[in-house]
Amino acid sequence: MPHVTTTDGTHIHYKDWGAGRPVVFSHGWPLNADVWDPELLAVAEHGHRVVAHDRRGHGRSSQPWHGNDMDTYADDLAALVEALDLTDLTLVGHSTGGGEVTRYLGRHGTARTRSLVLLGAVPPLMLRTDHNPEGQPIEVFDDLRASVRADRSQFYRDLSGPFYGANRSGATVSQGVRDAFWLMSMQVGIKGALDCIAQFSETDFEEDLLRIDVPTLVAHGDDDQIVPLQASAPKSAERLKDATLRIYPGAPHGLVGDYRTRFHRDLLDFLAG
Repeated sequence: MPHVTTTDGTHIHYKDWGAGRPVVFSHGWPLNADVWDPELLAVAEHGHRVVAHDRRGHGRSSQPWHGNDMDTYADDLAALVEALDLTDLTLVGHSTGGGEVTRYLGRHGTARTRSLVLLGAVPPLMLRTDHNPEGQPIEVFDDLRASVRADRSQFYRDLSGPFYGANRSGATVSQGVRDAFWLMSMQVGIKGALDCIAQFSETDFEEDLLRIDVPTLVAHGDDDQIVPLQASAPKSAERLKDATLRIYPGAPHGLVGDYRTRFHRDLLDFLAG
């Protein structure tokens, strides 16, 4: 399997399809690059080179005990971008991946980057603090950790419901989508899964957002039960220098069906702009 090796010896698996101007995708927790396959196919078929990696601890990448932190995630992404010598690229990050690409740009700059897409992304900060009263209390994330420790398999099966909005009246999310979520989730090592919870919930991306100077599409569902809208997308858009905000009425955190179709249309339009 193709991979890059980071300075601490961690292998980062990636897929690299198509040809043209590059688009790099970063996945959410607790998934891996496969969750992006519909987007990778659509974007590659429209004349782009698409790259998607498994974050350290996730999927087919190494499961190190150390380094499961946002700065290292960003450095791993930088190692991939530099190894493939990608330039004029668009970064696309969902959920935790939105944090990863934001920290990458804040930490490594925008010289290689043409534009950015944040979908259901965790910035600026998920945790409730005195300065972020719209965030979620620490107990929410403590419960996630407790569930992963107690019975992660059942927890991931249950989490697929709110993740895709399958717990809403009239939802048409297939069992196959939920099974795929469980399968990908079970591939993340338990140490990496636990460490990543703190990283996506407690990392403050305020300064990173303020450093980003490339056009950015910020897209988010207004029925996101995982990364609630009020603490995320509008606040990120306010801090970015050149942001376009798209709110999808009724859309959950993980986009399926018509919601995914709309995002594909918006993504392809943005890439063509």
